[in-house]
Amino acid sequence: MDDRERYEKGMTVRRAVLGDAHVDRSLQNRNPFNEEFQDLITRYAWGEIWTRPGLSRHTRSLIVIATTVALNRTEELRLHLRAALNNGVTRDEIKEVLLQMAIYCGAPAANSAFHTAQAVFAEIDEGK
Repeated sequence: MDDRERYEKGMTVRRAVLGDAHVDRSLQNRNPFNEEFQDLITRYAWGEIWTRPGLSRHTRSLIVIATTVALNRTEELRLHLRAALNNGVTRDEIKEVLLQMAIYCGAPAANSAFHTAQAVFAEIDEGK
């Protein structure tokens, strides 16, 4: 697969997982400083990794949630909580991941993640 194909496949997966609105905002916010980064993540995170057959999108979403909790990346956690729901992950499965993170990453990390998840779920329930 060449870089153009990788980009196109990555953009297809990125839109399916994150939603058109988020991807469109990201593309509108491209500028000379960040455009190479946007291209890189589309080609490699989404086009190379998320398209691999070894794990389902469902499983990949659970892994990303756990990773963002471990790294204390709340903004990315918010994004990937919504993405996980798009990938068929249930709120109960998310709760189980967050409980496991309490043991492996610590209660403060899980506490923050639970608050973040509750806020995201409330927004979704309100249609935001």
